[in-house]
Amino acid sequence: QVQLMESGGGSVQHGGSLRLSCAPSRHSYSSDCMGWFRQVPGEEREGVATIDRHGITMYADSVKGRFTISKDNARNTLYLQMNSLQPEDTAMYYCAADSSSPICTLISVDFNSWGQGTQVTVSS
Repeated sequence: QVQLMESGGGSVQHGGSLRLSCAPSRHSYSSDCMGWFRQVPGEEREGVATIDRHGITMYADSVKGRFTISKDNARNTLYLQMNSLQPEDTAMYYCAADSSSPICTLISVDFNSWGQGTQVTVSS
């Protein structure tokens, strides 16, 4: 099982931007479906965005138009560009890969590899 390493979290004000990055511990690792999820203490993990090997993306309604998921295949790195951040975006953000589903979805239980998470805090 590959290790995924997130970076880029931090604290920003309402309306600010952040870019999260996720890289696998093995450069040669590839996954047909990768995604970003987030979790607030006491709540279930929520799917934010996913991207499949064809570049097809899926977003949660709450982030459509504000977040963009992308993958740099040369660097084997997954990104999440987050713009117009709102206090309700505050959460621990996790990178995920290795989906057991034939369809790349926002369902967390489909994914078998997870990063440790990076905290995003948005102040009002």
